[in-house]
Amino acid sequence: MAVASAGVAFMPGTLASAQSKTTTKPKGDKVKIAYIGIGNRGQQIIDEFAKTGMVDVVALCDVDLDGDQCKKVLGMYPKAKRFRDFREMFDKCGNEFDAVAAAVPDFDHFPIVMLCLNQGKHIYIEKPLCRTFHEAELIMASARRHPNLATQMGNQGHSEGNYFQMKAWTEAGFIKDVTDVTAHMNNDRRWHKFDSKIHKLPDPEPLPANMDWDTWLGVIGWHDYSIKYHQGNWRCWYDMGMGALGDWGAHLFDTVHEFLQLGLPYEVTLKYTNGHNDFFFPYSSTILFRFPSRNGMPPLDLTWYDGLDNLPPLPEHFWEASKGPAANVPTTNQGNTENRRLSPGRIIYAKNDLIFRGGSHGTTLNIVPNEAGKEAMKHMPEVPKSPSNHFENFLLACQGKEKTRSPFEISGVLAQVFCLGVIAQRLNTQLFFDPRTKQFTNNEFANAMLVGLPPRKGWEQFYKM
Repeated sequence: MAVASAGVAFMPGTLASAQSKTTTKPKGDKVKIAYIGIGNRGQQIIDEFAKTGMVDVVALCDVDLDGDQCKKVLGMYPKAKRFRDFREMFDKCGNEFDAVAAAVPDFDHFPIVMLCLNQGKHIYIEKPLCRTFHEAELIMASARRHPNLATQMGNQGHSEGNYFQMKAWTEAGFIKDVTDVTAHMNNDRRWHKFDSKIHKLPDPEPLPANMDWDTWLGVIGWHDYSIKYHQGNWRCWYDMGMGALGDWGAHLFDTVHEFLQLGLPYEVTLKYTNGHNDFFFPYSSTILFRFPSRNGMPPLDLTWYDGLDNLPPLPEHFWEASKGPAANVPTTNQGNTENRRLSPGRIIYAKNDLIFRGGSHGTTLNIVPNEAGKEAMKHMPEVPKSPSNHFENFLLACQGKEKTRSPFEISGVLAQVFCLGVIAQRLNTQLFFDPRTKQFTNNEFANAMLVGLPPRKGWEQFYKM
């Protein structure tokens, strides 16, 4: 890792002579921005940035510009320059924009982030931040070298009620001495229905017209095109994505991780799995993360449940939370609690038998109305309102008016927790981890997976920046 982190990259073309710098703009100016990945989720975040009225769109980049999913954004910005390869975009018009927002597959996050930081661009990247523990190390190191750049990971709950409530309630001591947290994603939104008896990767299929598949693959090894990889299907493959954990963990235990100062775990154990295989994430899994005592707080166990058949145990009075206006069951943007349907969420077990329950993304916590909970409802600390949503927060940080709420020094460690969980998932085992040395102490295969496979030829330079 040290050797890979030490180098300085020299990119081909005009990037070779570009200097790492940030153009300081008057605070009232719009942020000149380039978008990478403009269909599906990319379109959604572009719509959100447009609502702010704070952006001037300079360039649009997507490997599948001719795809139907790109048509809306192309129509929104007909004068923006268009590219299929983000490296070419930087080469040809990198001096025309100050910030980048990217919504691309997990494995493409790292080279885009590193190039942006290296070239002095503010960067908004969707979650999870990256795909390997080592990539997170390199990203955080690069962000520290560029403190003038705004960095933001796209876990939008960090700018909504979830963030400000958890911050206020932990600082007030209302949520205190937490020993157990359950995080669960069990609704119908599953990523695939492939056969777990798989013995090889999917057969090649015809490539969509004019799609730049080589750039889409980026740093990972060559895979022939298949629809089983494209349009979000990449998320389920070990080679490409981070599964349900990397996708939803960022919305479910992100504030717990930050405000309870969890850092890195000392144990990660796959407790249950269904459909385990060598190629894609299991249909369901239970992962135990164990965190040590820190800053006067007790050790904490965080248990992750995913899968339709893998519901977590629920505390007594859990469903009674829907009875009173002070403790309505939180809803989410991916489900509801009608007929006792369990939406994605989290359960926090704290001091004096207090239990908090919450949904996903920005939804706030409620108190489970046991005896301790009923008394606590009388003394709930006030929660301040957010001054800006996640997209405004990033743009205001680009202008120097705010600090981002999910910068890489925070979201990077969270991403590393996901990476450790995925390694345990893939190896189907119990792992012991030393947060000081950042190495597993009982499994050399797992240590090799902290770095992962070497990048594909032609993409090595991003790991040397």
